[in-house]
Amino acid sequence: MDVSVAVYSAEQVADILGLHVRTVRGYVRDGRLPAVRMGKQYRIAERDLQAFAGVGTDEPTSSPYAHVSTVVHIDDVDRSTMDRLTTHLTAAAISDSSRPRQLDVHSTYDESACRLTVFVVGDPDSTSAVVGLIGALIRQDDK
Repeated sequence: MDVSVAVYSAEQVADILGLHVRTVRGYVRDGRLPAVRMGKQYRIAERDLQAFAGVGTDEPTSSPYAHVSTVVHIDDVDRSTMDRLTTHLTAAAISDSSRPRQLDVHSTYDESACRLTVFVVGDPDSTSAVVGLIGALIRQDDK
Protein backbone atom coordinates (compact mmCIF):
# COMPACT_ATOMS: atom_id res chain seq x y z
CA MET A 1 0.00 0.00 0.00
CA ASP A 2 1.38 3.40 -0.91
CA VAL A 3 -1.03 6.28 -0.56
CA SER A 4 1.75 8.69 0.27
CA VAL A 5 3.80 11.03 -1.80
CA ALA A 6 7.47 10.28 -2.19
CA VAL A 7 9.71 10.58 0.85
CA TYR A 8 13.36 11.47 0.46
CA SER A 9 16.48 11.12 2.60
CA ALA A 10 18.64 14.15 3.33
CA GLU A 11 21.19 12.80 0.85
CA GLN A 12 18.57 12.54 -1.90
CA VAL A 13 17.35 16.08 -1.20
CA ALA A 14 20.93 17.33 -1.36
CA ASP A 15 21.32 15.72 -4.80
CA ILE A 16 17.99 17.12 -6.04
CA LEU A 17 18.77 20.65 -4.87
CA GLY A 18 22.47 20.56 -5.73
CA LEU A 19 23.47 21.20 -2.11
CA HIS A 20 25.83 19.54 0.32
CA VAL A 21 24.08 17.07 2.62
CA ARG A 22 25.29 19.03 5.68
CA THR A 23 23.49 22.09 4.34
CA VAL A 24 20.26 20.13 4.00
CA ARG A 25 20.61 18.75 7.54
CA GLY A 26 21.19 22.29 8.77
CA TYR A 27 17.96 23.44 7.10
CA VAL A 28 16.15 20.58 8.80
CA ARG A 29 17.67 21.32 12.22
CA ASP A 30 16.82 25.02 12.09
CA GLY A 31 13.26 24.27 10.95
CA ARG A 32 13.41 25.72 7.43
CA LEU A 33 12.87 22.29 5.84
CA PRO A 34 10.27 20.09 7.57
CA ALA A 35 11.40 16.51 8.12
CA VAL A 36 10.63 13.45 10.19
CA ARG A 37 13.41 11.77 12.10
CA MET A 38 13.42 7.99 11.70
CA GLY A 39 16.17 6.43 13.71
CA LYS A 40 19.32 8.35 12.84
CA GLN A 41 18.05 9.65 9.50
CA TYR A 42 15.74 12.39 8.32
CA ARG A 43 12.89 11.77 5.89
CA ILE A 44 11.52 14.69 3.89
CA ALA A 45 8.09 14.48 2.23
CA GLU A 46 7.92 15.48 -1.42
CA ARG A 47 5.39 18.25 -0.73
CA ASP A 48 7.69 19.73 1.95
CA LEU A 49 10.61 19.62 -0.47
CA GLN A 50 8.49 21.34 -3.14
CA ALA A 51 7.34 24.00 -0.70
CA PHE A 52 10.93 24.58 0.42
CA ALA A 53 12.08 24.89 -3.19
CA GLY A 54 9.08 27.12 -4.04
CA VAL A 55 7.62 24.71 -6.57
CA GLY A 56 3.87 24.26 -6.97
CA THR A 57 2.68 25.36 -3.56
CA ASP A 58 -1.01 26.26 -3.66
CA GLU A 59 -1.41 26.39 0.09
CA PRO A 60 -1.11 29.70 1.92
CA THR A 61 1.77 29.79 4.35
CA SER A 62 0.33 32.49 6.60
CA SER A 63 -1.52 30.21 9.03
CA PRO A 64 0.23 27.75 11.34
CA TYR A 65 0.00 24.09 10.49
CA ALA A 66 0.73 21.20 12.81
CA HIS A 67 1.56 17.81 11.46
CA VAL A 68 2.16 14.57 13.27
CA SER A 69 4.27 11.65 12.16
CA THR A 70 4.22 8.23 13.70
CA VAL A 71 5.53 4.76 13.02
CA VAL A 72 3.42 1.80 14.14
CA HIS A 73 4.98 -1.67 14.30
CA ILE A 74 2.53 -4.57 14.37
CA ASP A 75 4.04 -7.96 15.12
CA ASP A 76 2.68 -11.46 14.49
CA VAL A 77 0.77 -10.44 11.36
CA ASP A 78 0.13 -13.06 8.71
CA ARG A 79 -0.20 -12.16 5.03
CA SER A 80 -4.02 -12.15 4.94
CA THR A 81 -4.25 -9.94 8.06
CA MET A 82 -1.69 -7.57 6.55
CA ASP A 83 -3.79 -7.35 3.37
CA ARG A 84 -6.93 -6.62 5.38
CA LEU A 85 -5.23 -3.99 7.55
CA THR A 86 -3.61 -2.16 4.64
CA THR A 87 -6.86 -2.19 2.67
CA HIS A 88 -8.68 -0.51 5.57
CA LEU A 89 -5.86 2.01 6.06
CA THR A 90 -5.78 2.87 2.36
CA ALA A 91 -9.52 3.44 2.33
CA ALA A 92 -9.31 5.61 5.45
CA ALA A 93 -6.47 7.70 4.01
CA ILE A 94 -8.26 8.50 0.74
CA SER A 95 -11.90 8.58 1.84
CA ASP A 96 -12.18 11.92 3.67
CA SER A 97 -12.05 14.72 1.10
CA SER A 98 -12.96 17.30 3.76
CA ARG A 99 -9.46 17.13 5.22
CA PRO A 100 -7.61 20.39 4.66
CA ARG A 101 -4.24 18.67 4.20
CA GLN A 102 -3.11 15.37 2.78
CA LEU A 103 -2.80 12.35 5.01
CA ASP A 104 0.16 10.17 4.06
CA VAL A 105 0.00 6.47 4.93
CA HIS A 106 2.68 4.05 3.82
CA SER A 107 3.38 0.53 4.97
CA THR A 108 6.00 -2.15 4.64
CA TYR A 109 5.61 -5.83 5.41
CA ASP A 110 8.41 -8.16 6.44
CA GLU A 111 6.94 -11.57 5.66
CA SER A 112 9.80 -13.50 7.24
CA ALA A 113 9.31 -11.68 10.57
CA CYS A 114 5.49 -11.37 10.20
CA ARG A 115 5.84 -7.67 10.95
CA LEU A 116 3.80 -4.84 9.45
CA THR A 117 5.18 -1.33 9.81
CA VAL A 118 2.87 1.60 9.12
CA PHE A 119 4.12 5.18 8.63
CA VAL A 120 1.51 7.93 9.09
CA VAL A 121 2.01 11.68 8.53
CA GLY A 122 -0.80 14.20 8.64
CA ASP A 123 -2.69 16.70 10.73
CA PRO A 124 -3.14 15.70 14.40
CA ASP A 125 -6.81 14.71 14.09
CA SER A 126 -6.40 12.57 10.96
CA THR A 127 -3.25 10.90 12.24
CA SER A 128 -4.92 10.15 15.56
CA ALA A 129 -7.91 8.66 13.73
CA VAL A 130 -5.65 6.35 11.69
CA VAL A 131 -3.79 5.19 14.80
CA GLY A 132 -7.17 4.58 16.47
CA LEU A 133 -8.30 2.59 13.44
CA ILE A 134 -5.16 0.45 13.66
CA GLY A 135 -5.92 -0.21 17.32
CA ALA A 136 -9.53 -1.13 16.57
CA LEU A 137 -8.53 -3.48 13.75
CA ILE A 138 -5.93 -5.19 15.93
CA ARG A 139 -8.44 -5.59 18.80
CA GLN A 140 -10.89 -7.06 16.30
CA ASP A 141 -8.33 -9.76 15.48
CA ASP A 142 -8.02 -10.65 19.17
CA LYS A 143 -11.70 -11.63 19.42
